[in-house]
Amino acid sequence: QLQLVQSGGGLVQPGGSLRLSCAASGSSLDSYTIGWFRETPGKERDELTFISSRDRSIFYKASAKDRFTISKDSAKNTIYLQMDSLELEDTGEYWCAADRDEETWRWGRAAHWSQGTRVIVSS
Repeated sequence: QLQLVQSGGGLVQPGGSLRLSCAASGSSLDSYTIGWFRETPGKERDELTFISSRDRSIFYKASAKDRFTISKDSAKNTIYLQMDSLELEDTGEYWCAADRDEETWRWGRAAHWSQGTRVIVSS
């Protein structure tokens, strides 16, 4: 059974950077679509970015493009979300999620979720 344990997050000033990590155990991430969701105040949880299990392509939501970078270290079975130029609107709860099916992942119905972490962007 795949388990995801997230780390990182916290308080950062606008324009700052944070890196989230999501370490997997129980199975290799190579056969999963894996990526990040977030929920910001007043909005529903939404996808940010993912690495496709089909072809290893990477997708970024418009809100994440150019400022956020997803990466995977297969040796460590861990993915990362590097967040730069953080804005007040990036404040929220962040999760990593994994599913063997990309469409299921994109619908927000991934089978495996991390515990989540809060990111607060504030001056």
